[in-house]
Amino acid sequence: MTAPDPITRVVETNLCTGCGACAGRFPELIRMVEDPANGRRPVVSSGAEGRQAAEAAMAVCAGVGADHAALPARDEIDATWGPVLMAWEGWAADGEIRFRGSSGGAVTALALSMLESGEATGVAHVAQREDDPRLNKSVISRTRAELLRGAGSRYAQASPAERLGEIASVPGRYAFVGKPCDVASVAKATRANRMFAEKIAATISIFCAGAPTLAATDKLLDRLAVPKDATLTDLRYRGDGWPGMMQARYRDAAGEIHQSEAITYGEGWGTILQASRKWRCRICADHTGEFADISVGDPWHNPPKGNTDAGRSLIVARTPRGVAIVEEAIRRGILVAEPRPRGVIAEAQPNLLETRGAVFGRRLAMRLVGLALPRDRGLNSGALWLRHLTMKARVQSVAGSLKRILRYRLWRSVRITAR
Repeated sequence: MTAPDPITRVVETNLCTGCGACAGRFPELIRMVEDPANGRRPVVSSGAEGRQAAEAAMAVCAGVGADHAALPARDEIDATWGPVLMAWEGWAADGEIRFRGSSGGAVTALALSMLESGEATGVAHVAQREDDPRLNKSVISRTRAELLRGAGSRYAQASPAERLGEIASVPGRYAFVGKPCDVASVAKATRANRMFAEKIAATISIFCAGAPTLAATDKLLDRLAVPKDATLTDLRYRGDGWPGMMQARYRDAAGEIHQSEAITYGEGWGTILQASRKWRCRICADHTGEFADISVGDPWHNPPKGNTDAGRSLIVARTPRGVAIVEEAIRRGILVAEPRPRGVIAEAQPNLLETRGAVFGRRLAMRLVGLALPRDRGLNSGALWLRHLTMKARVQSVAGSLKRILRYRLWRSVRITAR
């Protein structure tokens, strides 16, 4: 039997992040499909051309590993969180963008500033699919109205790096917005190909704790009491205030539009969506976008008092280019922001230190049973495992992972059912 091509093997061994970079690089030979249980995953065309494309696409695959050692690290802050040149807490000056954003609308504001200044001619990001709001699509926006399609969190599988093909073929320079794993793959693309280095104007990463599957979204709709025979017309995970409520809109058989009940972000994420994250998300050590020019997340150290407060964003510039983009957005009056200490991520996201440390224990469990591991270089998760986790937590990170590996038989090859 012929061995599978390398991209298919990445999928089979639970290392695929679903970023879409391989499909974006070779759109005629690799396509992304929706798998309800496994998420968005690539399918490679059969034959010699498909195999050759898959072999070449490995150069842009961060699922198999990323080089954190290549990132500049001046001190312990950089070693722990990736490069942090400057940090701010802020929000979009545009009231609608601030309201519709997950926190303060900073990602949309920064993207809009780049479009209006001419720094970028387009912005690659994800937006809700019109035909099925449970799903995401990758898009390129060139106007404020188009950018607003992607405002607010989309707690569903997404593959924004699919747009690499359009970025390569259409004149202009582009900002790229994605999860840390998406940005890591785009960073590999810019290092592997000078054309992408010239055409990617900047990368903006959102903080990420993992992407739920379509099956989890269906559970959320059940909790929101959306009838099974209804036609879903909108699904909001966050936004319309900070942190926002999870709520759906649907059309019944008579054509009448209804609004579902709303639940809090804490309930929706904490009790429904979070548990469905795939194994690859659980062994990811980068939740803050270390390879990005700019990273944006929630400043939970300064939390909202209710569920729909005026939003605030934590903004981290990781490169000189990122600093310049943030400062230009402030100068243009598109972003309102106040400087914060470089170590603010630890205050805003204290759980991520333990999460990153636990990744060492989870990967140790994988090594013990012979599972394929991401070949990341320069991670400090081992040191965090020793320093920030209690003995009980260290044991749990290994023993709990071994139980999960056995329960879900993670040694079995992942098989994709295309939709």
